[in-house]
Amino acid sequence: MRQDGGQTTRSCWQDSVSAVTVEQPPLPGDLECDVCVVGAGIAGLTTAYLLAREGKSVIVLDDGPPGGGMTAMTTAHLSNALDDHYRHIESFHGREGARLAAESHTAAIARVEQIVRDEKIACGFTRLPGYLFNPPGEEVEDLEEELKACHRAGLTSVSRLERAPLTGFDTGPCLLFPQQATFHPLDYVHGLAAAFLRLGGRLFRAHADSVEGGEESQVVTSMGMAVKAQHIVVATLTPVNDRVLLHTKQAAYTTHVVAFRVAQGSCSPALFWDTLDPYHYARLAPAGGSDGSFLLVVGGGDHKTGQSLNQDQDHYAELKSWTRERFPDAGEVVSCWSGEVFEPQDFMGFIGRNPGDSDNVFIVTGDSGNGLTHGTLAGILLTDLICGRPNPWQKLYDPSRISPRAAAEFAKENLNVGAQYRDWFTGGDYSSAEEIARGEGGVVRHGLSKRACYRDGDGKLHEMSAVCPHLGGLVRWNGAEKTWDCPCHGSRFDALGTVFVGPANSGLSPVESADEAQPG
Repeated sequence: MRQDGGQTTRSCWQDSVSAVTVEQPPLPGDLECDVCVVGAGIAGLTTAYLLAREGKSVIVLDDGPPGGGMTAMTTAHLSNALDDHYRHIESFHGREGARLAAESHTAAIARVEQIVRDEKIACGFTRLPGYLFNPPGEEVEDLEEELKACHRAGLTSVSRLERAPLTGFDTGPCLLFPQQATFHPLDYVHGLAAAFLRLGGRLFRAHADSVEGGEESQVVTSMGMAVKAQHIVVATLTPVNDRVLLHTKQAAYTTHVVAFRVAQGSCSPALFWDTLDPYHYARLAPAGGSDGSFLLVVGGGDHKTGQSLNQDQDHYAELKSWTRERFPDAGEVVSCWSGEVFEPQDFMGFIGRNPGDSDNVFIVTGDSGNGLTHGTLAGILLTDLICGRPNPWQKLYDPSRISPRAAAEFAKENLNVGAQYRDWFTGGDYSSAEEIARGEGGVVRHGLSKRACYRDGDGKLHEMSAVCPHLGGLVRWNGAEKTWDCPCHGSRFDALGTVFVGPANSGLSPVESADEAQPG
């Protein structure tokens, strides 16, 4: 799966990453190692780094640069104030489960801090407070219940304040979460990759075509070369080696981000979250210029991937409006972008042995909007599992777990997925590809099949099958990002059909095979 963007928008991290680079040559041939990690985002590289420190020989494969996928599209909150809230986590996993969730994400922040210190990574890691507040006019009972749930989960330092420290907006009562953190995610991941290489790890540019577990476990690349390993970790945001099971237990959501320039001192260095649905989140980041200005990075507007057809620009407009009402000093918009998160049906991610696979194949997915701490704690947990050590978080994050209390959510999400296959029986976005303007795309019916048609800036028409190669959903055009998004399980492709987010592990088929494509 490609991990170097794929969409036309860029994050502020991509535009401000330091000059630190790491060597990532192509895979030279068949190799062997103790552990092969597929994916060089924060989850994959943290796992690889920690295993290398244990003396394991580790190879990391990715067909894009380190951190080039969704790690680059985050807002880089490092937080134990989880998006799904502890009162909800407790209702699914009990008090002990909520306590372990708090413990694991708290440990992840501490581990990032330790790695930054040990490896001397210049990434702006900073401890700071976080504030959770309600929308205007909403009752405070939910905040009171969340405060009690946080205390039951062991976060006894969380407290209630009468308002968050925003000079231009009265939030009303809020919860203070101390000792949260921020950093520059790409600077950190590049430093992590460099540390991994210094420990003897190997990082190669290669596309993992298939994953085979068992006694002869190996990862076979698209060039036909193989890496044989005793253990395999698939850390590709969502598993590209699992065709169905895990994708019925989580849903893909797109989240949007806008970065505004602000003057130094105009906003408190803190994390901010509201409790709207979909909710909003904000933080400060250095702008990197000589004027001492900062960026106010604001995210939100989450929606099911591929299910907000041609409306993505409206999400950015809503974020701008929300921000200017609460942060009146927000200046010019510097950048807008989107990312993708996977929401598990019972709020906890999936980290461990891949269900239905050999015992030596592991997966990481279901970040639920806390991808950086989730990816870091995944590295801690998987290192323990591979090294044969017990870990108290294993059961909570077990990918094979069954959650009876999540049955209603499971049914709702999978009914939603099933409804997307109705696209096979509708007309296209256009009656003819001739109607598509330059720089735009759309689905056009062609006999019994549908084609994804994109007209580039030079006027050339590019036609592909509109069928997602994962499970036969029909992609939809995302006009804001210039991508093709699958509304079924969240696969995303660039304008020319190259996959950059799974679970699909190959691109949209050339138009010659479009007529033969069938749903399934």
